[in-house]
Amino acid sequence: MSSETRPPVPPLQFYRHSSSHESKNLNSLSSSLLPAFGTVVDEGYLQLKKYVIAPYDRRYRWWQTFLVVLVIYSAWASPFELAFRKVATGSLMPVDLVVDAFFAIDIIINFFVAYLDKSTYLLVDDHKKIALRYVRKLWLPMDIASTLPFPLIYRIFTGRMHYGEIFGFLNMLRLWRLRRVSELFTRLEKDTRFSYFWTRYCKLICVTLFAVHSAGCFYYWLAIHHQSLKNTWIGTEVQDFEQRSIWVGYTYSMYWSLVTLSTVGYGDLHAVNTAEKIFNMFYMLFNIGLTAYLIGNMTNLIVHSTVRTFSMRDAINEILQYASKSRLPENLREQMLAHMQLKFKTAELKQEEVLGDLPKAIRSSIAQHLFLRTVENVYLFNGVSDDLIIQLVSEMKAEYFPPKVDIILQNEIPTDFYILVSGAVDMLTYKNGMEQFLSILGSADMAGEIGVIFNIPQPFTVRTRRLSQVIRISHHDFKQLVQPHNEDGKKIVSNFIQNLRGLKKEVLQEIPYLTELLGDTTTEHTAPNEGNENCEQLSNHENPNALGAQEISKTVSSTFPTRVIVHGYPPNENAMKDNMMGKLINLPESVEDLFRLTEKKFGKRGSTILMADGSEVEELSALRENDHLFIF
Repeated sequence: MSSETRPPVPPLQFYRHSSSHESKNLNSLSSSLLPAFGTVVDEGYLQLKKYVIAPYDRRYRWWQTFLVVLVIYSAWASPFELAFRKVATGSLMPVDLVVDAFFAIDIIINFFVAYLDKSTYLLVDDHKKIALRYVRKLWLPMDIASTLPFPLIYRIFTGRMHYGEIFGFLNMLRLWRLRRVSELFTRLEKDTRFSYFWTRYCKLICVTLFAVHSAGCFYYWLAIHHQSLKNTWIGTEVQDFEQRSIWVGYTYSMYWSLVTLSTVGYGDLHAVNTAEKIFNMFYMLFNIGLTAYLIGNMTNLIVHSTVRTFSMRDAINEILQYASKSRLPENLREQMLAHMQLKFKTAELKQEEVLGDLPKAIRSSIAQHLFLRTVENVYLFNGVSDDLIIQLVSEMKAEYFPPKVDIILQNEIPTDFYILVSGAVDMLTYKNGMEQFLSILGSADMAGEIGVIFNIPQPFTVRTRRLSQVIRISHHDFKQLVQPHNEDGKKIVSNFIQNLRGLKKEVLQEIPYLTELLGDTTTEHTAPNEGNENCEQLSNHENPNALGAQEISKTVSSTFPTRVIVHGYPPNENAMKDNMMGKLINLPESVEDLFRLTEKKFGKRGSTILMADGSEVEELSALRENDHLFIF
């Protein structure tokens, strides 16, 4: 890379070099240039050539902001001095000279400010190239023309003050400086430290005030230079106005300009001669465009601030129409409305919307900051490694639910389980068409994990008691994350079994096979029960849940003992019809242990093990998940 060009230095990196204070605000990135893709920016490129100023330097930015204040004065003084020549050579002349001096200094500084080469996107810090670029551009001649004090120069060379109108129009060249104000507003609109609404609002006010001021001053200039002062717009109202105070004329000018711009037009001040009428026509044409610009921008700002409200109202109206046409019950309609209102109230808090465009690493860090402590307190993850918990938190999604809304419905297909961050929910069941309360879940409690882990329809309905925030993770994501962590998978299932043992009697009664399942679980094999199915269902339907059991077996870890269904009779059709009951067990390590276990289950000791097709089992390692064994 040539020494004449440097990669554009990011603001934070350059500030560390150019200032003793480190920048703590990333908002400056919104208005700064960024390095091109593939450009390496390191400490070696933080050093620009001697006497070269980086355009990102804070001190240079403050200098530019100071000049904007002087530009505002120039924008007011230039038309004012054109209309009222007395102040141009009187009280305002020293102020003009001081302002021009600062802009003359800025012309010199521009020869030392690095610039960005748009073709290569590299920062150029070569003095010769910087100077050539500034000289060849229109900026240098216009900057010089707008800075030179022409009346003072004329007085120096001629020795007398000239009141000619030519100098008034030459002073209007100072309006070239207004481009700095436009650049400032462009930068502020992108800077998130400032309100976009109020930035645009101030810009519209500035444009309006400048238009009113300039039109009023020029209209007064037309009157003061007319051959018959009485035959002018102001001469008909104010006799000898040219002899009156400057501020009287300025007040009348601003009054006329404002009522004309606002289209009020009282008629007390109106065009009298031809020049004034021509000027009025052009001014009113200009007002049409300016008014459209102001109204359009204000409308956009107002609509932007209320677009979310309009969307919410439209969505609610659509819900009401749908509920009416479908004749939905009142409680279901209220749940729909409450959910929609909460969705709009918390839209800025939803991770999917706010964090959707961020890199995954940032999203993961935010999720850990918000929910890691809650997940660590969940019973299912007690004793689990931090690595697995961090991975789980990164995949979890946050949601809000209003009061009296069902999060999980009984008998629905299990896809996710939920962790309650705040609020409270009721666990309910339905018996004989009646709703029965079972328990209350609070912060750091789980809901829906029984249905997900057992891969059975959700056994309970979960309903919010008040506004609740939950985080959820899908069965698929949970399975994929836990599979590589064998020890953590065993710990998760152990925690799950222990929690099942501590459930209330009323809860256990809703899943009849849990009591038998927990009784079969030994201390040596606490983990395998994670995927048990109702053994009666398995026997009645031959193997209807084989696919589900295989899915469950992968949910936690592939290292868990194999589960099989044992029957205490030969594999013949008549016997199966007479006795449909089977037992789901964890396959022991040896055939002898299997015979002892089946003796305990069926009350008789077998000596032969056959598969459903009649083949004899010689090695237990050949068996697969959910195989049917006939021991007799």
